[in-house]
Amino acid sequence: MESIFEKLWRLGPAALVLKAIVAAIVANGLLLGFILLRRTYRKWYFAKRDARVFELRQDWDRLISGEIPYETWRQKSFDRRIVESIALDALEAAGAQKSARLLKFLRESGLIEKRIFEARTLTGWRRMRALVALGQTRALEGISAMADGLRDRDPEIRLAALRGLGRTAAPQAAEEILAWVGERGLSVPAMPLQNALIQCCAERPQLLIPYVQHAEGPLREVLGRVLGEVATPSLSVDLLQFMGDELDELRAAAARAMSHAERGLAFDVLSELVGDPIWFVRLRAIISLGELSEPRAIPDLIRGLTDSNRLVRLRAAEALVKLKTEMAPIFQQVIATQDRYGLQAYLTALENASLRGKLEEELLACTAGNNDEKTSLRKILQTGVLREEESALVESGPAKSGFLS
Repeated sequence: MESIFEKLWRLGPAALVLKAIVAAIVANGLLLGFILLRRTYRKWYFAKRDARVFELRQDWDRLISGEIPYETWRQKSFDRRIVESIALDALEAAGAQKSARLLKFLRESGLIEKRIFEARTLTGWRRMRALVALGQTRALEGISAMADGLRDRDPEIRLAALRGLGRTAAPQAAEEILAWVGERGLSVPAMPLQNALIQCCAERPQLLIPYVQHAEGPLREVLGRVLGEVATPSLSVDLLQFMGDELDELRAAAARAMSHAERGLAFDVLSELVGDPIWFVRLRAIISLGELSEPRAIPDLIRGLTDSNRLVRLRAAEALVKLKTEMAPIFQQVIATQDRYGLQAYLTALENASLRGKLEEELLACTAGNNDEKTSLRKILQTGVLREEESALVESGPAKSGFLS
């Protein structure tokens, strides 16, 4: 009787095909078995985790207060991961009082110290996980360990450390990040660095000034964007040096900081920046002019009302509407620009501020000017349509009437 091997030998080349088919069936069967086994395990794991989460939630207040001894759950890695996850999630949405309580619990239970140790000693994805968790705690004692992660050779570790430092939103973290970029330059993508510095420098933006002054190339651009986002009026004098800087973000930062500076100085600086070739610099200058709330800013705001950028026009219109002065002369100047986009922006700002009725009353009560001119102004206000003949009539208004007197 022939064996199975002898029969396969007789098949010749077909035997190879048969072997390949058998091998494929066996491989598919093993893969399917692995998938089913993995799904079964995961189903069991998540069911076990959900049940344990429910149990811990029932005694959560007693657990974080220390009534339940930490040793009952801290020695079990399964329970410890659950407790830490719940605490960190709660910390994200907690108020000041609750955050202090949760942070005290994380310190007293030793979870923060454990993460600090892991962030310094582990490697690979375990170190990344420890760095991210350490940032979620926002504990200042973890900043040093995260700063060490910035100098790791692995770019993924550096990014995890940077994100962790950013989540602390602490000036001490900003000092570590700035010292690192001062040493190494831009060794991470610009966006994560920018986001981290914006969060950490919001409280003390003056930390950026010396680094912006000495940085070069792409790093200076990133620091300039950050300074443009976090600049405050307290930096107005320091930012004067950047008013004519070639970097757009620094000119925008200077414009932003001028809103509460000494009025004479601020007005001169902002009047120049209103004509900047970059739209967001003009936008910041217009916003700051509006916050100054001075009638002498009207010509620059009218100029902003005819800007090519929609946001600049809208902000200029809002600033004009908020001025505490007579509205009818300003409305006449808006029409005199013969810019229908500027007119629509102004009318939109009037509607949003609920001041259309006040302007109509001013136009009706005004005794200066001829009746045709006042009728034309009221018609434009009602229809929002700028006709050529009406524009020509209103254009001659300041010379003939007392609207602007």
